[in-house]
Amino acid sequence: MKLTVFGASGGIGRLLLEQATAAGHDVTAVVRDPAKVAGHPGRVVSADLLTAAPAILAGAVSGADAVVSAVGPASNATAGVASQATTKIIRAMREAGVRRLVVVSAAPVGTTPAPGRPQPPRRDPGDRFFLGAVLYPILKAFLRPQYRDLALMEDALRDSGLDWTAVRPVQLTGKPPTGRYRTALDRNLPGGRYVTRADVADCLLRVLDQPETAGHTVGIAD
Repeated sequence: MKLTVFGASGGIGRLLLEQATAAGHDVTAVVRDPAKVAGHPGRVVSADLLTAAPAILAGAVSGADAVVSAVGPASNATAGVASQATTKIIRAMREAGVRRLVVVSAAPVGTTPAPGRPQPPRRDPGDRFFLGAVLYPILKAFLRPQYRDLALMEDALRDSGLDWTAVRPVQLTGKPPTGRYRTALDRNLPGGRYVTRADVADCLLRVLDQPETAGHTVGIAD
């Protein structure tokens, strides 16, 4: 499969790049600093998603079978990057005629208001009481700009007309892959607290070949 990966130099993106290449995919990596993916055997496109010309992004996705984005805010200060970048990726995909898009979101986003979902459920149906009523409200209070950014990103996906999937992991860890992670369509996982970045990368690749996930979110947890 020919893939274009955005955010290929981030924590999940680097693992995604390694796993996709090891699986035999033809991968184009889109990064701001090509030095961060030195050694990648495939094509590398240098582009800042927030300032790149539309033609550069369209060229990066042209001919791809699918696009995967691991772009996300690393802090409250960088909130806005996911929604703005995804809007530009969607525009580039439309121009290039590419339809399949898989992105990384986050578990608390399902209960985060956005213009497209001004009154989301107060608790995700997959969350047990502690997560849904105690931990996630605290996290959203401290990380509100980041979750708002991801909620706006999901709004853009729903309006895109593309075959999109948003993977919503719980708290990320840097541990080795387990290969035993759980997933659920349009809901979080009961008791799910952690998941490794490597498992999330694996999930992103797996859902590419799962047409039933198009137009849906996928919860993931170990």
